[in-house]
Formats: sequence, C-alpha cells, structure tokens
Amino acid sequence: MRELIGSIVILGGAFFLFSAGLGLLRMPDVFTRIQAGTKASTLGNILILVGLGIYHPDWALKLVIIAYFVLMTNPLSSHALSRAAHAMGTPMAPTTVADALADRNRPADDEGAA
Repeated sequence: MRELIGSIVILGGAFFLFSAGLGLLRMPDVFTRIQAGTKASTLGNILILVGLGIYHPDWALKLVIIAYFVLMTNPLSSHALSRAAHAMGTPMAPTTVADALADRNRPADDEGAA
C-alpha cells in the first residue's frame, strides 16, 4: 500500500513538472513564464520528494533538507530573475494590466535640484 501511495504522489509531482514545462512554452512573456515555471516546478519537486519519503522513510531528514532548499531557492531565484528582466526593459505582454515596478525603475527627476 505504501508503494501505491508513493507512486501516486510521485505521479502528481511529475504532472506538475510537466505543466511547468508546458507553461514555459505557452505563456506570452518572460514574466509569466517565470511565474508558471517556478510555482509548478516547486510544487512538483515537493510532491516528488514526499513520494520518495513515502517509499524510503529512512531518508526523511535528507528529503526535508532538500525540500527546504527547494522552497527557499526557487521563489528567490525567480524573483531575482524577474527583477533583472524588468530592470533591463524586457517587454511585457500586451495584455498586462499593471506594472507595479514602473515607478521604481524610472530615472529620478531633477525637480528638487536648485
């Protein structure tokens, strides 16, 4: 029974990793690709690690450390990549409604200089 549950959880993780790859192909711009790839791949990796933990309970501590590393590095690296892409002026999709970083990356005006 443990092998069946572990296999189902690993299959769920593989599905999310597949959807991350599909999201990289189908999304319209860099920013949505980063988001789709990061969220789905993080969940897929965690599910695969949980499935491995069900298969091999004696590996639990190592798998928890790996899961912690994945949960910390995936969102941080995607955030850094998207901020760098925005700072370089990478164009957004035409359907993008708001640009929350537009004010931060605009050059400062010299209104206060006398």
